[in-house]
Amino acid sequence: MPETARLVEIDFFRGIAILLMIVFHTVFDLAFYYNWPLDYLDGFWYYQGKAAAVLFMLVSGISSILSRNPVRRGLTVFAIGLLITAATYAYSPAVYIRFGILHLLGIGMLAAPLVSRCSALLLSLIGTAVIVIGNEFSQITAATACLVPFGIKPPSFASLDYYPLFPWLGLVLFGMAAGKLLYSQNRPLWPSAASYRLVCWLSSLGRRSLLIYLMHQPIILAILYIVNP
Repeated sequence: MPETARLVEIDFFRGIAILLMIVFHTVFDLAFYYNWPLDYLDGFWYYQGKAAAVLFMLVSGISSILSRNPVRRGLTVFAIGLLITAATYAYSPAVYIRFGILHLLGIGMLAAPLVSRCSALLLSLIGTAVIVIGNEFSQITAATACLVPFGIKPPSFASLDYYPLFPWLGLVLFGMAAGKLLYSQNRPLWPSAASYRLVCWLSSLGRRSLLIYLMHQPIILAILYIVNP
């Protein structure tokens, strides 16, 4: 399927993920910078934020299977992830983003050509193995930070955004498996979806997801500063 032939339903779900992300980061900013009593590390807001991340991963996996050039996209996303690493290190070295969701999604896109010939079943099995291994890795600590991308952390590790390859790449692989199953005929599942205004609006957000990801936090912080300096 050509990259230019975008599927409305894919952009629609990516748009939903964008909205969930904006809500979660607004909650985070209010709690972290303005001491509002909002618990983003547990309960509703925690799972709401994780829902946004999971949806991004699944949609990214589907898109990587359908894309003609996931490597180019992967290099772009991973490079932006590195820029965010540098920016957050300059701002807060104690909790800077070493391996966040953009790093993960970039690696997933780069890996797509290597697994594109795998069946949906095999992709699902590999994804399950990655998740199981990741759960084991989460119980291990190491003296070095070199293994942070794989889910093995030093005891004092902290980060504003952390989505290591194990277990989270497993969800990207699940998305690839879904892409194999749902789009085996290279046809949209919702051929008439574009006729609905809400779908069109959310899809327009999804098409600009990377730009919105880069711009939303400065905008949120600026608005909060104006409202509550």
